Amino acid sequence: MARKKRSASEELTDPIETSNIEARLAALKADLSTLQADMKGLYGDVSEVASERAALAMKAAEELADKAMRLAEEAAGQARSRAMGYKEEAEDWAEENAEELRAHVRAQPLTSLMIAGGVGAFLGALFLRR
Repeated sequence: MARKKRSASEELTDPIETSNIEARLAALKADLSTLQADMKGLYGDVSEVASERAALAMKAAEELADKAMRLAEEAAGQARSRAMGYKEEAEDWAEENAEELRAHVRAQPLTSLMIAGGVGAFLGALFLRR
């Protein structure tokens, strides 16, 4: 049996061909809807993972900042205690040598006055020169 060739307009008006096309279009629409739903689900999953990663990174950064703050406070405390030690040593030295300095000034007042004047003139010349 030879099949008779039909024109395109005859095929479109044929109810069997039309229903086949409609079924294929319906299946295609269903596949697109499923694909859209899957994409939305993936977007939600990716957003959730990204949020979790960001939260973990933020927590790690906070822990690192806390550790740095503790180390800085510890270093500042050590520097403060060293400075207090040096200050006490300087005060002790000044107290010990102050009486000896007074005795020298009393024994040689003119020499002390000349030394003080010379130091003053030197510092004045040094600071006034720009």
